[in-house]
Amino acid sequence: MFPRTRRFSTLPRSWSLLRAIRHEQTRPELFYRPLAEDTAGLLEALLLDARGTPLSGTSVLDVGGGPGYFAAAFADRGAWYVPVEPDVGEMAAAGISVPGSVRGDGQALPFRTGRFDVVYSSNVAEHVPAPWTMADEMLRVTRPGGLMVLSYTLWLGPFGGHETGLWEHYVGGEFARRRYERRHGHPPKNVWGESLFNVSCAAGLRWASAVEGADLLLAFPRYHPSWAWWMVRVPLLREFLVSNLVVVLRKH
Repeated sequence: MFPRTRRFSTLPRSWSLLRAIRHEQTRPELFYRPLAEDTAGLLEALLLDARGTPLSGTSVLDVGGGPGYFAAAFADRGAWYVPVEPDVGEMAAAGISVPGSVRGDGQALPFRTGRFDVVYSSNVAEHVPAPWTMADEMLRVTRPGGLMVLSYTLWLGPFGGHETGLWEHYVGGEFARRRYERRHGHPPKNVWGESLFNVSCAAGLRWASAVEGADLLLAFPRYHPSWAWWMVRVPLLREFLVSNLVVVLRKH
């Protein structure tokens, strides 16, 4: 199952993305540009495995697209790419103009039902207070036969606290926020309880398995090589080691 996606998910890829993460705050182009290329490549592999079609000619909605690095990566593969982002500042952060970009809330998407071939979101669900409402909305605007792909950072993984540190969030989100403020003299970009929330691997798997109108095709760790995908099947362990869960659904 999913042979192209498995071949895509290699150890060198994982190591390259892990190294790029350190640049997210200081030199975001060194993080987001390779992440955008990786995202387009991953979605193409998933499409080829699930439907036998490439990204070319496909309509893609990116929920929480953020800085405009992703538009070029999808355009290079011939996709019609539409990002939706609630924060105008995030949309303009890269200094890139993205024609067709939409300002909107992922929990109430401003699109008609069944509009897009692929609806994708990466590292957004942990930043909204109602992530499964957002997931329902993503599935709503997916076309029958299309793919809905949700990827998000797990709270108990090493990057669950985002810029507040690798261990502080294990003590507690509020503790991590206060410690960051003491060290840096200003609040973190991702504020616990306001723009950062505790989202688990188990919760995502429960939603994807129980949602009506779609089949769960695949669940795997976003940044791990394919030989480590087994971690998703092990309760408790997955919360700490999966780091970023991807669920792939095909709409009926």
